[in-house]
Amino acid sequence: MTKHTASHTPPPHAPGSDFARLAKKITDAGLMERRPGHYAVRVTSVTALYAIGWVAFVLVGRSWWTLAVAAFLSLVFGQVALVAHDVAHRQVFRLRGPSETAGRIAGACIGMGYGWWQDKHTRHHSNPNHEGLDPDIAPDLLVWSQDQARAAKRLPRLIGRWQAFLFFPLLTLEGFNLHVSSARALANRSLKNRALEGKLLFAHFAVYLTALFLVLPPGMAIAFLAVHQGLFGVYLGSIFAPNHKGMPILTGEDRPDFLRRQVLTSRNVRGGRLTDIALGGLNHQIEHHLFPSMPSPNLRKARPIVRRHCEELGVDYLETGLLTSWRQTLISLHRAGAPIRSARPPA
Repeated sequence: MTKHTASHTPPPHAPGSDFARLAKKITDAGLMERRPGHYAVRVTSVTALYAIGWVAFVLVGRSWWTLAVAAFLSLVFGQVALVAHDVAHRQVFRLRGPSETAGRIAGACIGMGYGWWQDKHTRHHSNPNHEGLDPDIAPDLLVWSQDQARAAKRLPRLIGRWQAFLFFPLLTLEGFNLHVSSARALANRSLKNRALEGKLLFAHFAVYLTALFLVLPPGMAIAFLAVHQGLFGVYLGSIFAPNHKGMPILTGEDRPDFLRRQVLTSRNVRGGRLTDIALGGLNHQIEHHLFPSMPSPNLRKARPIVRRHCEELGVDYLETGLLTSWRQTLISLHRAGAPIRSARPPA
């Protein structure tokens, strides 16, 4: 596993480059400055909600109302994941040490391997939607392009035929996939702080499962686990999938300059302050990809500057409503699976 840091900054640009001119506008507007007050409130609020959720779990006890607590905790886990995301990009702390410590604590709270995720996410930022370079569109259960569909075998080939219809049901497995992928990454000896990551990860699993089966009877514990992790997966998908799925996929040597590489493969989602809270500011995905270390509350303020700059350059800047983003995602998935549907069954 190549060692990266999700706090990477864009590569150097000539003083007169399109991105350099935009970066100067953003810097002059003060939008790269830290927002310690915002993050103090946000981290305190999320920590309090996390504690409230588990206290409620104990107090509700052996009642089917515990499934409502599971649903609540799925949203809280999603918010913890968003905090870990911002910490990894050094939006909260400028230095690597405090960022890694806070990130590992946040990851441990939701059963996520911080080092594994950080490496994966940084590679995504470097080459978004680039087939072969972006791990987020590597063929796994789903295929993201018709070339991947033609090469698909076994389960991806079976699922790929109707993957647009199966997408939301499959999202219920995303929380489990996060845990499994984190655990599998521990087998890679190049993983930084592998021993610490393993201890934190399995401590989470041990405490989580012990709490469930200590407080609840077995059947109810399994139901809680399914609801909690299933809705957590759907929430994660609702946060991340609208940002790039259904956008152009780059291949081979197709690597435009930094600004176009980030803007043309990303999609913004319209919405107000509640949307910003629910999606952690990642609804302003274009701005986030251009300036990954920009504090998330500043992304909304950066939007008109970035949009105007793209208009001046003639660069497409896509912004849609949430439902439209999902429609575009599902249409893209259905098109990607077309070669499987049209293939003749073996004689």
